[in-house]
Amino acid sequence: MHVINGRPLCAALSLALACTAAYAGPIPIEDLARQPALQSVSMSPDGKHLVALIPSPGNPEETALASWDTDALGGAPKVVTPSGERMKFIAAGALKSDQILAVGRQEWTGQLGGCGEGSVSGATKTFVVKTYLTDQSQKTFNEAFTDNTRKLGVSEQTQRCLELGGSASLVNMLPLDPDRVIIRQLSEISLTANYYLYNLKTKETELLFRGGTRAQPALFDPRTGKVLAKTQIEPVSGDYDQQILILDPTSGQYVLQKPLLSRLSNRHTVEVAGVDDATGKYYVLTDLFSDKVQVHLYDAKAQAFDREPVLANPNFSIASLVFSTRPSTFNQVVGFTLDGPALQTIYVDPTLKSIQDTLKQAAPGRQIDITRLNDDFSRILFRASSSDAPPNYYLLLDRKKVVSLGSERPWVAKGAVGEQRWVTYKARDGKEISAILDLPAGWKEGDAAPPAIIHPHGGPWARDYMQWDPSGWVALLTSRGYAVLRPQYRGSSGLGRELWIAGDREWGQKMSDDNDDGAAWLVSQKLAAKDRIAIFGYSYGGFAAAAATVRPNSPYQCAIAGAPVTDLARLGTTWSDNRLQRILQGQTVKGMDPMRNTASANIPVMLFVGDRDVRTPSFHAQGFYDAVKDKVPAQFHLIADQQHSMPWYPRQQRETLGLIESFLKKDCGPGGL
Repeated sequence: MHVINGRPLCAALSLALACTAAYAGPIPIEDLARQPALQSVSMSPDGKHLVALIPSPGNPEETALASWDTDALGGAPKVVTPSGERMKFIAAGALKSDQILAVGRQEWTGQLGGCGEGSVSGATKTFVVKTYLTDQSQKTFNEAFTDNTRKLGVSEQTQRCLELGGSASLVNMLPLDPDRVIIRQLSEISLTANYYLYNLKTKETELLFRGGTRAQPALFDPRTGKVLAKTQIEPVSGDYDQQILILDPTSGQYVLQKPLLSRLSNRHTVEVAGVDDATGKYYVLTDLFSDKVQVHLYDAKAQAFDREPVLANPNFSIASLVFSTRPSTFNQVVGFTLDGPALQTIYVDPTLKSIQDTLKQAAPGRQIDITRLNDDFSRILFRASSSDAPPNYYLLLDRKKVVSLGSERPWVAKGAVGEQRWVTYKARDGKEISAILDLPAGWKEGDAAPPAIIHPHGGPWARDYMQWDPSGWVALLTSRGYAVLRPQYRGSSGLGRELWIAGDREWGQKMSDDNDDGAAWLVSQKLAAKDRIAIFGYSYGGFAAAAATVRPNSPYQCAIAGAPVTDLARLGTTWSDNRLQRILQGQTVKGMDPMRNTASANIPVMLFVGDRDVRTPSFHAQGFYDAVKDKVPAQFHLIADQQHSMPWYPRQQRETLGLIESFLKKDCGPGGL
């Protein structure tokens, strides 16, 4: 066991993790709203540099890009670049060749011209997101992976589309190549995606794959970048087939793999994840043989799967495989990610498993995620996280010394939120529903049943994980004495195909029954007072809250609908700019339409939405409010300059968190919740 100053690594790390304060009452809204002290932390592949976002030294309401040398930690960052007057940093990453990738965002107002999300709904306020490359000096920032030259024949409208939609992105790091990466770049003429090898030093590009409206790469050779497999979408009898073709090294042709064929409407997962160098077989993540996604080996020449999966879990799906990037073990499977209550990487490589196990022993009750390591393991960046405290970041040097880089929110005391549990309950038709239960801070078995919030997630093709809630909503509520139940209602993805498909055409019906049945379960378990329950959701969760406002026999005293969809008739034509997504998901959006049932409103409701939200435009919340305000107590709040997804500005967080707190306390039924 390695030691530091006479202490085992485990003990030294325990000391580093122990610097947290005791619970000191409700977390102030300001502490949840302010810019994180540290976020978007990454390390260069060679382990020499760290990159992160920090609050801007001149304006803590904004972000700054910061970088450090790993052999000179302990002081201020080596270089700090504040966000510009218009373009604000929202993410960053350390690349090879001493390059830094920085993502910036700025408000944009104007005619959308048929481009981007929200164009059909007529929205004119949105954001432009751009990706920039800079080196460790951060002296110049150039738009990443683009040549920025205007092409002949490219209309002004197409230029606007590229501005709004973003024209290029990083796809693959190619770990063995010192300078080149794989990028995806939109064609200026067709707006379809092409894939290139891109040299970070010389900026030269080499075409790998010319994309179309139906074809895209499915797997790149991790050594050379060559496209080893591709997917194609082909129309079949009013539906679509997803075809996977794998490169035959002998003929140089792509060969259709019939066993990998899947009908899109069946929504099977079939993903070519990698190649086993020893056998030449392909790793395929699929639920063709089970409800949960498993890993199977597939022989492309014989067009046959091995008889048994190489990796499976009876309760949860396998989300991904982890391949070695070290030259000595390159492309070997060293771990996998389990899509369980928490998204967790489990290592099978003995060395990595030993490192992770040692870190876990030092941090009991916390999840340890190794986020980046260099080839000789002399620099290991890892994150320690839990449901009751924001993530902390650390660097393990030479497998001996632990350097604490800091917490995302060091001002939030550990224990300020309550215990988190993964639970299950029976819906009224017998279907088992999983949920995350967040208990109030300080509450214990035998205490009086607390007030409770049913908190359905957005999507709905999404799911929740056991972790610190980055939105701040769960922390706000549990630190103020509320229990929070987050149902993984039917229609949620990631928890098995059966549960996912069970939500089709059940908007506001069985999907909402699952939420209401979660409220009944809380009461039966003495985890909620029957007359002190509310529902709060955002995006699809906002739809669920609006639906609860008009559904009969509501178990809730009030509803809060953030950025909701309320009008399914209008959603049907504006679901997505992606034609296949409209076909796949759009046809599942059926059920009880809240806007057609506003006469049945029976509980108080508060609605809020950003005026730059183009995913669920404000007409949904505004129209629902106008229709119910004379029937039930109702509020509508339009949040200036807020978009649909995080990150939000601190001022927007302060406003929305304050609205939630105030409405529950004062306006949620007689006397508040």
